[in-house]
Amino acid sequence: MMAAAAPTHIPVLLQEVMRFLQVRPGGVYVDGTIGLGGHGKEILARLQGSGRLIGLDRDQDALVQAQERLSWSAGNLQLFHEDFRSLPAILNQVEVPAVDGLLLDLGVSSPQLDTPSRGFSFQAPGPLDMRMDRQQPGTAADLVNSLSEDELTRIFRQYGEEPSARRIASAILRRRRTQRFTRTDELAQLVEEVKGGRRGKKIHPATRIFQALRIAVNQELQGLAEFLHQAVQRLKSGGRLVVISFHSLEDRIVKRALQKEAGRCVCRRPAHLCDCPRLIHIRILTRKPVTASPSETAKNPRARSAKLRAAERLNGPQPADQQKTRTQYNRANGLSSADSGQRAGMFEAAKDTQPPSGALLKTSWVAASARK
Repeated sequence: MMAAAAPTHIPVLLQEVMRFLQVRPGGVYVDGTIGLGGHGKEILARLQGSGRLIGLDRDQDALVQAQERLSWSAGNLQLFHEDFRSLPAILNQVEVPAVDGLLLDLGVSSPQLDTPSRGFSFQAPGPLDMRMDRQQPGTAADLVNSLSEDELTRIFRQYGEEPSARRIASAILRRRRTQRFTRTDELAQLVEEVKGGRRGKKIHPATRIFQALRIAVNQELQGLAEFLHQAVQRLKSGGRLVVISFHSLEDRIVKRALQKEAGRCVCRRPAHLCDCPRLIHIRILTRKPVTASPSETAKNPRARSAKLRAAERLNGPQPADQQKTRTQYNRANGLSSADSGQRAGMFEAAKDTQPPSGALLKTSWVAASARK
């Protein structure tokens, strides 16, 4: 019997990642989503036998393969079966106060998509699972079979930006009265029926629904902004942060988090009412997200949605000149600091307040668990 071929893995934006990460021999680097080790292999090669690469991943299967692929540099490699959001604790554990560079390649990997038993894709029948860490409780089937119509609608809208969210959620509830969902092809077929088939469209009708469920199951967006803040704090002066995202929801969070760390306003309020911290911790290196070249997308079509953003840690926080703007406005308009603060409060109260994704997910998950 022939051995099964190892999953094909093409690291996305490899040259661009290396250009921004600027790996130097003797440095300490982190790959927070090491996967099968595509980017990690190049980082280790550039370390030239000195320094260290710390790799984390939620997927135990991927870690086993990464360890095999990178065994030639085992002395410079430490792997942990952990979510990247556990990085501060991991760095404390290995007594590394700060690192020279950190890479985060968000989203689902090609091997996960290409393995039907993982349940991430509708391209082949498989269990409706979608867990990146198969040791965690709760699958996509648990959500689909347990959540209310309102909860499913909100997940499909918030995480999938699906226009037909309500109709699809309603159809799911009607179907599960007689039959529970257990397989990917069952859900994909129902979504296709609700949306009237593909009708010449390149994207499968179930794409957004599968994305939304995957994000919900793995809590992919929860705590991402806070992690990026913590990641910046653990970079050495001159250290680099490189983040690759694959859909607009992730990219929006990354963009906003980096802007905040660069001392820019992210509250979208008038300048004289802004109370953003406005402390400059980083220099943003990518004015716009870097995307894959036509030659790369021709070789690896999944790279077409990748967006890379990068930043460099500065030597200590530097205050941005935001207080001056507010003071000048107050003086010109005869306002005191208390008046300005009161107006800021009124602005906040008028803002549309949607529950954060973490709060929504926590509520939904508790509800799903209670119904089991």
